[in-house]
Amino acid sequence: MKLSRRSVLLGAAAGGMAAAVLSLPAAAAGVTINVALWDKGAMSMETMGKMHGRGMGMKSQDMPMAMMGITIDQASVPAGEVTFAVTNTSKDMIHEMVVSPIADTTTPLPYIEDEQRVDEDAAGHVGEVAELDVGAAGALTVTLTPGAYLLYCNIPGHYQSGMWTVVTVTG
Repeated sequence: MKLSRRSVLLGAAAGGMAAAVLSLPAAAAGVTINVALWDKGAMSMETMGKMHGRGMGMKSQDMPMAMMGITIDQASVPAGEVTFAVTNTSKDMIHEMVVSPIADTTTPLPYIEDEQRVDEDAAGHVGEVAELDVGAAGALTVTLTPGAYLLYCNIPGHYQSGMWTVVTVTG
């Protein structure tokens, strides 16, 4: 007998223990991480040159002084399907979110200095939510294996201005 998700849930609601067990795989289909891309406004672009060197693994000043960043609601998730629900909360700037695997947080990503951005191909990115306009949202769903992953904005200058964070995927 083939059960639809609806019939499994109805059976569980009626107290059927077997139906409740059948509904577990559907509930464990994946995890969503809510991601906010933010900045302190157009003035932050003027100070970017003064704040140079905040990219992961680079000698840097205090991260709390960052003019822009990425905030996530979960820093650790189980391996498997992960959806990044991304919102650009800026009132002035376009942002994006790129996902790259990393070995550790002390080793800088490959950086193209004259373009002020990470070399995504050399970094081995696994996906991105490309240029989001002010207030726009997008999503990326990928299957991640255990390890550490860097979420970063690769708009020129943004990564070095502190626009990155780390997600740990557990086995």
